Amino acid sequence: MLGGCRRALPAALGRALRGRAAGQGGRAVSTSWCPVGTAFDAKQQQQQPLRGGAAGRDTGLFGVPELSCPEGFQEAQDKALQDSEQLVQKACSTPPGPETVMIFDQLSDSLCRVADLADFVKVAHPDFAFREAAEEACRNIGTVVEKLNTDVELCQSLRRLLADETVMSSLDPETRRVAELFMFDFEISGIHLDEEKRKKAVDLNVRILDLCNEFLIGTHIPNKIDKHVLPEHIRYNFTAEGNYLQVAGLHADCPDDLVREAAYKIFLHSNAQQLARLEELLASRNSLAQLVGYDTFAHRALQGTMAKTPETVRQFLEKLSEQLSKRTQKDFEMMTKMKMKLNPHNSMLMPWDHPYYSGVLRAERYNIDPGLYCPFFSLGACMEGLNSLFSQLLGISLYAEQTKRGEIWSEDVRKLAVVHETEGLLGYIYCDFFQRPDKPHQDCHFTVRGGRLKENGEYQLPVVVLMLSLPNSARGAPTLLSPGMMENLFHEMGHAMHSMLGRTRYQHVTGTRCATDFAEVPSILMEYFANDYRVVNQFARHYKTGQPLPKNMVSRLCESKKVCAAADMQLQVFYAVLDQIYHGKHPLKKSTTEILKETQEKVYGLPYVHNTAWQLRFSHLVGYGAKYYSYLMSRAVASMVWKQCFAQNPFDRAMGERYRREMLAHGGAKEPMLMVQGMLQKSPSVEDFVDALVSDLDHDFETFIMDS
Repeated sequence: MLGGCRRALPAALGRALRGRAAGQGGRAVSTSWCPVGTAFDAKQQQQQPLRGGAAGRDTGLFGVPELSCPEGFQEAQDKALQDSEQLVQKACSTPPGPETVMIFDQLSDSLCRVADLADFVKVAHPDFAFREAAEEACRNIGTVVEKLNTDVELCQSLRRLLADETVMSSLDPETRRVAELFMFDFEISGIHLDEEKRKKAVDLNVRILDLCNEFLIGTHIPNKIDKHVLPEHIRYNFTAEGNYLQVAGLHADCPDDLVREAAYKIFLHSNAQQLARLEELLASRNSLAQLVGYDTFAHRALQGTMAKTPETVRQFLEKLSEQLSKRTQKDFEMMTKMKMKLNPHNSMLMPWDHPYYSGVLRAERYNIDPGLYCPFFSLGACMEGLNSLFSQLLGISLYAEQTKRGEIWSEDVRKLAVVHETEGLLGYIYCDFFQRPDKPHQDCHFTVRGGRLKENGEYQLPVVVLMLSLPNSARGAPTLLSPGMMENLFHEMGHAMHSMLGRTRYQHVTGTRCATDFAEVPSILMEYFANDYRVVNQFARHYKTGQPLPKNMVSRLCESKKVCAAADMQLQVFYAVLDQIYHGKHPLKKSTTEILKETQEKVYGLPYVHNTAWQLRFSHLVGYGAKYYSYLMSRAVASMVWKQCFAQNPFDRAMGERYRREMLAHGGAKEPMLMVQGMLQKSPSVEDFVDALVSDLDHDFETFIMDS
């Protein structure tokens, strides 16, 4: 999953930039670097903590001097706003030419460098004062951005460039594309409207930002219930608070049907305040979209994506649902039989049963016990596995770098330098991998600083954070990952490599700042590598004995994921359809809860539960509004890329270079479908997307024979 700004960048300046950060090219290994695997080894952490550096004043978060204290956000914000005022004046007085685009990108960079960093700090910093200061900075910068997007004089400077055919024809494709993207931002913000309507558009945007933050907070707040309402023998599953029990999640893996039922009904119980937020958010998005000339918010949100229109998304989801129908029904029948076997008194399959009984079926059929796999997946070994894969595929190595005092926000954060064998240092990845109080339980990639070619000819190195929720290991023992955790690590590292290799001239389109339905392709593709025995065999060793993970265990694990996979995918289709309806034609014909009930029973197939409102926990409505389908479409593209380009040899360097050249290098500086077409040598249709997803559900005949 991506956090922070979400635009993408133009392509490969690698050749022009080689050696900038690492002397005259070559690896230029720093004396402060150490092998990546040892940095995540528990004993290494205790004996040689990477945090430290010279004594003296704190350097500030991410090396930003102002951020040695929460008050520094105000200072950083004021400086960014001062710089932006000067750049606006410069843009308005500069004759049309490539410099116009460069100034716009400098303006974007000066604001994003504060907003993107604050976007991470507001959710992950352990100090409330830092989180609060970052939240305020996000809001203030966001308000300024919305005002700039309706600044007529600023827009006119860009319009003059786009109207000058002679100048435009002299620009390289990347610069033309970025100029058009900046103009697109003006247009979807209502630059063409009169002054009164432009002000209304700004007000709506600011209100939407506030509603998004409020709704997101509300999705995570636990629900309370009088403890006497629940049977005494299940109360211990929930956190006690006086006479109340706090329910903070669905307890989807709990073997007790009653606990799962209680958690589902309580956690998803409707909340009037959260419901009002959602309804206002959806209505405000629709008002904004119509104000600036779109039929619906979905039409506005899908501009520039692979899908392009809500009609294409609807066609994709309908065809996929049609192909999944029989398989899903079969999956539900298997789950129902398993429930009858384990609980003969209550055999009706309910929504809280799906995750649990599908897991039981996987474990029973393939003897999958995560505890058997964890000893083979120590965090250090997994990081070395990623390092080996990137080295063979892309010529890239990961090194742990010592941090300075005040640079990181928690002692267990690790900083990785990403180094290419000939191009030198490409950027930095901060790894915030472990659970701690007040840290969100989500796996996410944040852009902290985008890459760009600076005015002095040097390249501004990208900086990102990978945030996971790994358990803290026992003292002296390595952190052991479940297969799911290992796959999530590979997924998020796919985003990080996109950020490192989307080495564009302009930060406005750097790395993962691209179309949402393309941005998940590199991360999902990494899941295919994580499930290939040839890749896993390079690093999966028992942390005590050194024994390699047996091939049949990897095969069984991969095949087990296909058990009930149709039903799992159908659930994702349901979420995507619901998202499209919510962001479709307004006013909505029914309440959001009535729409949920109707869509769940029609698309998903399991019954709606009275007095529940799952949509109020649907946090993706904030960052993926009208674009939740992106996970499915990106998975389809990743599947095609894997099968056509890497299934035969996952270490094929020539194919790795092609992948970088065609898909990773451009960020958002190239139309997403053109990047897919360049990699696959064809432009896939909706039917191709559906076929790719459905074919992934087929079992491997060889594994069936081996395990029979």
